[in-house]
Amino acid sequence: MSKNLSQQVVLDRRGFVAATFATVAGLGLAGCSDTSAEADKGSAASKSSEDTEASTTLDAKAFDKLVDNGPKADDDAIAASTWATAVKDAGVFKIGGVQTSTLFSLLNEKDGQTRGFDAGIAQLLSNYILGENKVEITQVTSDTRESVLQNGQVDAVFATYTITDERKKLVSFAGPYYYTQQAILVLADNEDIKSVDDLADKNVAVQSGSNGPAILEEFAPKASQQEFKTDEEARQALQQGRVDAYVIDNNMQQSALVREPGKYKIAGKPFGNKEPYGIGLPLDSDGVAFVNDFLKKIEDDGTWTELWQICIGDRTGDTNVPELPEIGA
Repeated sequence: MSKNLSQQVVLDRRGFVAATFATVAGLGLAGCSDTSAEADKGSAASKSSEDTEASTTLDAKAFDKLVDNGPKADDDAIAASTWATAVKDAGVFKIGGVQTSTLFSLLNEKDGQTRGFDAGIAQLLSNYILGENKVEITQVTSDTRESVLQNGQVDAVFATYTITDERKKLVSFAGPYYYTQQAILVLADNEDIKSVDDLADKNVAVQSGSNGPAILEEFAPKASQQEFKTDEEARQALQQGRVDAYVIDNNMQQSALVREPGKYKIAGKPFGNKEPYGIGLPLDSDGVAFVNDFLKKIEDDGTWTELWQICIGDRTGDTNVPELPEIGA
């Protein structure tokens, strides 16, 4: 793996107060925390590296090897895409993402690398275009993913970013590259909430800018919603008893279980329609076709499945490999 990756954390409009630069060999980027990050803006430093390592075991060597051995685009494929050519000419792949999503994009403070399913897809795409893993990251939240694309700050957004008709008016999406549903997180000793039907008259945390508020309104209209800007803030409210439950993507909830084992549990089964995660690109970008071709390649050659196993399956004990997304659907 390339050891000269320049990784940049820059200010976003929602109140980041510091930017940190680190030279690392990996990428850092949760959504839907869709955020769905989607996107969790909380500081990775809020957990010591020892705590993170103890509760989230990822086979770093296998991850890094997979990224290094990913497919490479030929010159003709890059030349045929204005978007890919711009990335190639810049010599760096600029993305919007997070570094605090346990399963999808988590910064390892010991080695300065970020790993996870979203991080892996982004690093593989960087390698596909540039021939090396060279990614520059702008931290985003659910509320800022569109703006960093619209103002040209990044080339793409990787942040468990659910594709919706409303968002497609503002940005374009490649993919989908993953599917999820909503799930209910409660404290481990909660015996009152066993399904979405039990959320009536309960105080329920949701994340602003995510799909959670609308889906909760549909399936539990009598629930009292409290919106929080980040995943971390919503989970803190749950820990402190200010809310009874937290609703967001199942993949985000699984991250919480892995990061803090024994503290939470998921109540009942995931609910709502199957939500597709996409890679956000500038509106009407010809990068959509290019990135979709890349996604099809990593599905066909088994890279997608191996990445899921390393980042999610092995860490959650899930032996059921999910269905491969229908690219371009």
